[in-house]
Amino acid sequence: MLIGLNRPDKRNAFNDELVKGVGQVFLTMPDTVKCAVIYGIGKHFSAGLDLSELQERDAVQGLHHSRMWHNALNNVQFGKVPVIAVLHGAVVGGGLELAAACHIRVAENTTFYALPEGQRGIFVGGGASVRVPKLIGLARMTDMMLTGRVYKADEGERIGLAQYLVEESKGMEKALELAHTISNNAGMTNYALTHILPKIVDSGQDQGLMMESLTAAIAQNAPEAKERLNAFLEGKAKKVGE
Repeated sequence: MLIGLNRPDKRNAFNDELVKGVGQVFLTMPDTVKCAVIYGIGKHFSAGLDLSELQERDAVQGLHHSRMWHNALNNVQFGKVPVIAVLHGAVVGGGLELAAACHIRVAENTTFYALPEGQRGIFVGGGASVRVPKLIGLARMTDMMLTGRVYKADEGERIGLAQYLVEESKGMEKALELAHTISNNAGMTNYALTHILPKIVDSGQDQGLMMESLTAAIAQNAPEAKERLNAFLEGKAKKVGE
């Protein structure tokens, strides 16, 4: 399933309607979809929050607005299917928050990343403080916000903001290739990787190991897993590296 951010005249900057729309798409995704690809229409993935629509809010209203973003992006990260983001141009502020909620990020060489909230007197509110340090570490995110540092595409891939780096206009081609591979995985495996693995990582060692054991036991007991294992043992499945 392809999902396009369609505010090219605003560099796909987020207003409330777009944030809620993204969340709703993933909340209501048909069961027939096995993988989703999200991309930006125009020259940029997303330049973040549309500051021209920024409203004056008191603390309670600001809290609820931030939680609206959290709910929408949780639908992306913990929805029905793995999500691939195709990145190009600006991946800034809220755009980076959306990208970080996806499971795989393919960056074209025009991509650049930033968290300019620190220079604007505000703080991230769409989940960046939780998701981005898990990709690049606390120190790098702190540096981005304190100094306004901008990472170019090759730097972003090197530090973990993207898993793949491709030439300009090649992002969708790579994303569709990956989506085809992911769609052929066992459903339980994809669910475990997108829903359970993050909880294992966030837990203590004993709890994490127990969750791993339970997940492994459930996954290997599925008829699809047994069928795939038998195919491998009978030489009917590709070996690693083939």
